Amino acid sequence: MSEEKKDEKKDVEVPAKFKSIVEEIEKMSVLDLSELVSILEDKFGVSAAAPVAMAAAPAGGDAGEAAEEKSSFNVELTNAGDNKIGVIKVIREVTQLGLKEAKDMTDSVPTMVKEGASKEEAEEIKKKIEEAGGTVGLK
Repeated sequence: MSEEKKDEKKDVEVPAKFKSIVEEIEKMSVLDLSELVSILEDKFGVSAAAPVAMAAAPAGGDAGEAAEEKSSFNVELTNAGDNKIGVIKVIREVTQLGLKEAKDMTDSVPTMVKEGASKEEAEEIKKKIEEAGGTVGLK
């Protein structure tokens, strides 16, 4: 699995002083990572949203390529619709969140379901949520 991760991202040389931290983070579930990010944001009074957005821009290659076709998308739930339970189920499936967290997402629309998703993944998530009765926007 670590070979797949290296293929998806550019080869990053992790300094020895951070190696153990990075290894622990790689073992964490999406839910645990989300919780960790929230705790770090609260602890240090920062937001991870700005650095993520800035880091995503150069990932597309040179500026000419990035202008031609967007390679990562944010999936935003804009309306949970009448079948909230179905939408909650899809959100749990896509994000690996617990029931309470998924329900909170549907209650606090508009909200980001997934950030930095590939075009195919974003389209698949959008399709599943719309089939369940929700409304989604891709950014």
